[in-house]
Amino acid sequence: MRSNRAKVRAGVSMAATLPMLAGALALGIPAAHAADNPGRDTLAGTKPAWATAKADKGATSNGAQVSARVYLAGRNAAGLAAYAKAVSDPSSPRYGKYLSAKEAQARFGATAAQVAAVKSWLKSAGLKITSVTQHYIAVTGDVSAAEKAFGTQLHNYAKGAKTYRAPQHTASAPGSLNGAVLTVTGLDNAPHKANHDDQLPPPDSVFKNSGPYSSYFGSNIATTLPDAYGTKIPYAVKGYTGKQLRAAYGAGSRTGKGVRVAITDAYASPTIAYDAATYAAKHGDAAWSTGQLRQVLPKNYTKTEECGAAGWYGEETLDVEAVHAVAPNADVTYVGAASCYDDDLLDSLSKIVDNHLADIVSNSWGDIEANQTPDLAAAYDQVFQFGAVEGIGFYFSSGDNGDEVANTGTKQVDTPANSAWVTAVGGTSLAVGKGDKYLWETGWGTEKAVLSADGTSWTNFPGAFTSGAGGGTSATVAEPAYQKGVVPNALAKANNASGNRVVPDISAIADPNTGFKVGQTQTFPDGSEQYSEYRIGGTSLAAPVIAAVQALAQEARGGKAIGFANPVIYAKYGSKAYHDVTDTPTGKELAVARVDFANGYDATDGLVTSVRSLGKDSSLLAVKGYDPVTGVGTPASGYVESYRTLRRR
Repeated sequence: MRSNRAKVRAGVSMAATLPMLAGALALGIPAAHAADNPGRDTLAGTKPAWATAKADKGATSNGAQVSARVYLAGRNAAGLAAYAKAVSDPSSPRYGKYLSAKEAQARFGATAAQVAAVKSWLKSAGLKITSVTQHYIAVTGDVSAAEKAFGTQLHNYAKGAKTYRAPQHTASAPGSLNGAVLTVTGLDNAPHKANHDDQLPPPDSVFKNSGPYSSYFGSNIATTLPDAYGTKIPYAVKGYTGKQLRAAYGAGSRTGKGVRVAITDAYASPTIAYDAATYAAKHGDAAWSTGQLRQVLPKNYTKTEECGAAGWYGEETLDVEAVHAVAPNADVTYVGAASCYDDDLLDSLSKIVDNHLADIVSNSWGDIEANQTPDLAAAYDQVFQFGAVEGIGFYFSSGDNGDEVANTGTKQVDTPANSAWVTAVGGTSLAVGKGDKYLWETGWGTEKAVLSADGTSWTNFPGAFTSGAGGGTSATVAEPAYQKGVVPNALAKANNASGNRVVPDISAIADPNTGFKVGQTQTFPDGSEQYSEYRIGGTSLAAPVIAAVQALAQEARGGKAIGFANPVIYAKYGSKAYHDVTDTPTGKELAVARVDFANGYDATDGLVTSVRSLGKDSSLLAVKGYDPVTGVGTPASGYVESYRTLRRR
């Protein structure tokens, strides 16, 4: 499964696609007795939806090799979810009574006896154990051994134009293990990955913006270009800086001092220290202090060509520079995955939780919900729940393709943003005026029309949808308690009368037409590698901005961890803590003019002039109150300081 999410550089999608499959079930996958396999417990969700009788191509060869992970349910999976909910709920007497990583593992992790029993079962089936962690046991072996262990034959199935292996029936584990197994992944071998030599490649080819620009919104009106919506329109901003974003989202004097923020992506930019330092110096951000930026990286990288490793460098760079621009004194730890595959991304998230590397985690990656599988969803949710128990909050970008219809033909949300255990971050178009004054925001959604050949009109105005904040109603995740009473029933019950999770929860700047300026070492046409800057957007920007704002809020709270923030975010709904974002904040349609290099870096091949209409997010609308583009809204001037009065334990 390839993610459709990528950073949007001035409207051009970077190859930072990601993988993700998460959050399908709020409380994991409970074991159930297998009616057709007495003495065994089914591992629900282990047979993919695409493994149908019609697609069945017959049994997989017994000698084919299988690599799988058997995830451990721990001492008390239901207790873990319940504790995670209680410590995150301000109305609970347990609110804020977090456990240390060691305490959480001792209370909810797998026991030595459970691990030993699971290992014995796997070995007895003929599987080889390759690694054991707090969360899973990794095994390899042939198909016949896997079939013996998991109580199902493995068949080959057509999926699109390709053929993949998958269980013929739902996998199971011996009932004698007493529910010690949460799920198993790897029995199907369809790609569960992100795209973003096993040595890291050089930076991607250079991308640069052309001008003219506005220095702040509306500062440079395109007087020689055609009108849009009956008026002259401004050129797009050159790219907002930290000073402007801090003013827009009410940072005040807060800097994130004493707060730890982690960032996850795949691979690692070899020039991140230089790029981050150079960018900060050029734009008036505080200089990075010794040890303020650190990286936790794997010993080896894999699948670099398949995953497009260099495409992930810009993602890390954006995330690091955005967090520092908004929260300049927060400590930042980048945790890179060995590849773009789910197993490796899960390992990165687990490193943060198992070692409590940070209280706030920014994640700018995801995939469409149709590509998620419940086995991986349960594995992700378990990590998120352990994080909540420790006071760690995860923030995920909601996607850049609106309702996903234009991208996939089906209206759906993205994962892991759909998980009930993470904060999904949507996106806006942001107008910051003269003197860093917040003017307004619209929901991020763009329609594009190019200038006619004679320069007198916009062709097929307002043009076609290009990108927008992901959002909508999940088809698989139940409505969480914190959304009830805030999310309208028309949204919550769009797919199910019982109600489902709706995305996003909160939002921030994402539109590349009103985007953030980022600095990165890139490869120029002559082969040289040079630092340069460009404007960028996407909910890949919104997620680290919100993570940074949460760092400011945690500082305002005296440094006490906010943890899983959604119950608090929804408790503040309707207050002055938020900008209530709509698609027409001025009462009129809004647009900006853009001039771009046709080749992406200079005028050799000419320029492309276009008009970008704002607030046009596919079928999704930003309206008063909660909406599926911006959630409860964006942080206003009172948001950060509102955490000062949040009850502490």
